[in-house]
Amino acid sequence: MSEVTMDKIISLCRRRGFIFQSSEIYGGLNGAYDYGPMGVELKNNIRDFWWKEMTRMHDDIVGLDASILMHPRVWEASGHVSNFTDPMVDCKCCKSRFRADQIDLAKPCPVCGNKDSFTAPRNFNLMFQTHIGANMDSASVVYLRPETAQGIYVDFKNVLQSSRVKVPFGIAQIGKSFRNEITTKNFIFRSCEFEQMEMQFFCRPGTEDEWFPYWRNERMNYYHKMGIRPESLRWHQHGPDELAFYAKDAYDIQFLFPMGWQELEGVHSRTDYDLTQHQKFSGKDMTYLDPETNERYIPYVVETSAGLTRNVLMALSDAYDEEQTPEGDVRTVLHFHPQIAPVKVAVLPLVKKDGLGEYAKNLEKDLRSSFPTFFDQSGAVGRRYRRMDEIGTPYCITVDYQSLQDQTVTIRFRDSMKQERVSVSQIVPFIHQADMEYKRV
Repeated sequence: MSEVTMDKIISLCRRRGFIFQSSEIYGGLNGAYDYGPMGVELKNNIRDFWWKEMTRMHDDIVGLDASILMHPRVWEASGHVSNFTDPMVDCKCCKSRFRADQIDLAKPCPVCGNKDSFTAPRNFNLMFQTHIGANMDSASVVYLRPETAQGIYVDFKNVLQSSRVKVPFGIAQIGKSFRNEITTKNFIFRSCEFEQMEMQFFCRPGTEDEWFPYWRNERMNYYHKMGIRPESLRWHQHGPDELAFYAKDAYDIQFLFPMGWQELEGVHSRTDYDLTQHQKFSGKDMTYLDPETNERYIPYVVETSAGLTRNVLMALSDAYDEEQTPEGDVRTVLHFHPQIAPVKVAVLPLVKKDGLGEYAKNLEKDLRSSFPTFFDQSGAVGRRYRRMDEIGTPYCITVDYQSLQDQTVTIRFRDSMKQERVSVSQIVPFIHQADMEYKRV
């Protein structure tokens, strides 16, 4: 396996329509990215896979889609207004900006090399502030949410009273969040606009010690099911200097990105802090009456918080490879698990003429209801295979002259490049079976 670098991933993403720099024709906007035709399919597939695993496969978890804009008191209660800050310094010479906790202030500026040129550290709030309504004054201030979790907490009672759920149960949500980062880096790993996949699991106080390891196990298994290599995943437990003041325990799932081990997802035991804070600031009762024990309490929370954007970068990093072919060439290939690949099946006529192109196009149309498909009849078939390899298409169907005679096609497997002759009527069950048996080469 070849070395995976961020430059290689960025180049592939731009070349094959996964991810572009936002507003590129105007010079781009730092920390903002657009997902192209392949990128949006990959992101949606990961999103849907998470949603299925988290909600449909659990009868005790329901969904929510809370508003991005929320009452500003929400962020006062959560502590974001006063505590959601990073220490910031500027270089007096080149004006470059850095997080004070990520730079040695005793050394020269890493950008311009000047010594003793940093300003004193000052706190920088990461929330984007805006205004709602016609007047732009202190009364109209609102924030773009920096996380999706608070929407779940403030709707806890609404979900409880309108759904047939009882503690223990969870509320899951996928949505955009915004953070005014001091520095954005490593492509889409850290950006100002991103998407989160979060679930808050509410349980009776005293049972969080049982649910915390359960959800740690569930979340690691999720990545294994997605086909991510186990050796590229590990746990990191928060130490005393990392643990949030309200948290009882916290672990990160880390992934070996091209720039090293970095956080992918957090599993946190948050106690009853959040619901207690919202009860205090709103004056509304956030307690739960247990129908079995007749006990009233504020539930404890075990949180799973994953970045959808980081999951995309993880999938690209894990899948990327450059392989030596038997012919001596090098092929670039993305080894996506078939369930998240942007295109599942490509249909390729051997040539355009003699009715092969028309036959192949009709076949591709028939397969659309079963799989994400792609039709390509431009160039030599070998080059078309390489294009499909670069976007991670697991199966390529080749229509040739024999197809017109006996209604069979050749199915090429992306990872092994082996081919198998299959009846047209058996394509769908054949690919479904191949999906079930898929193993990373």
